[in-house]
Amino acid sequence: MFAAYAARIDRDRPLDGLELGERPAPEARPGWTTVTVKAASLNHHDLWSLRGVGLPAERLPMILGCDAAGIDPDGNEVVLHSVIGQTGHGVGPDEPRSILTERYQGAFAEQVSVPTWNLLPKPPELSFEEAACLPTAWLTAYRMLFTQAGVRPGDRVLVQGAGGGVATAAIVLGRAAGLRMYATSRDAAKRARALELGAEAVFEPGARLPRRVDAVIETVGAATWSHSVKSLRPGGTLVTSGATSGDPARMELQRIFYLELRVIGSTMASRDELEDLLSFCAATGVRPVIDEVLPLERARDGFARMERGGLFGKVVLTPG
Repeated sequence: MFAAYAARIDRDRPLDGLELGERPAPEARPGWTTVTVKAASLNHHDLWSLRGVGLPAERLPMILGCDAAGIDPDGNEVVLHSVIGQTGHGVGPDEPRSILTERYQGAFAEQVSVPTWNLLPKPPELSFEEAACLPTAWLTAYRMLFTQAGVRPGDRVLVQGAGGGVATAAIVLGRAAGLRMYATSRDAAKRARALELGAEAVFEPGARLPRRVDAVIETVGAATWSHSVKSLRPGGTLVTSGATSGDPARMELQRIFYLELRVIGSTMASRDELEDLLSFCAATGVRPVIDEVLPLERARDGFARMERGGLFGKVVLTPG
């Protein structure tokens, strides 16, 4: 079957390790289901995999792609939850949790196999392309907002780095839930797009906000960390799920302990949270922001755009 896969690890030039070509189809195994992929979406996790983060060379070649929606052997439309080993379903009870493509072949292919427990019904209100955007970036944003930050309607939330997958999702989900969303970006066009998606106000990175916020959604790291901490009200919450610009040199510890701020890490989310997110989107009309839909044969173009940082929303790949 045709697939996009990591053939080599290259930390400096990750796309040099990306190959497009034929790979073996999934083999049947007890407790697993093979899904015909209709749509799959890119994440920064796929670029990190090409750099060898979470994917050692001895596991190559590895088909990339964490997120997908498709059709199971019985004709059901399904969405994949990409965390494998969370409860032992389909794997040994002592296997550590991993994301699809770290230990098991991914979804940038005509078919993908996952534990049957990892499949959820796709709501008919969502297209395959829309559903394929949800299981990583959108699910991460959902957990950051509603589980980790614990915000309520009317609260103010700052999202750093508008345009990224998690940041975009947080703006849309927060607005739909009645939150007052602020966003930052270095790019004027991305700030304007954030306003269109429901942000109440947008700012250049580091700008003083009109009011301190109840929570910050932080995925950027060093470039925005100090601003994130300084933007919180006393007792506010900073939730971080990434550091694309690196670890911050200063943690602002004096401000954190003096103002009794909470700093919470967040990684992916549970199957139940994905089920809730799917229902939320179906019921509210919220839809993932898609930057571009490409045939799988053009996966390299999508990877290159993501690496350059020019996306606003998700890149979706469609096999066949």
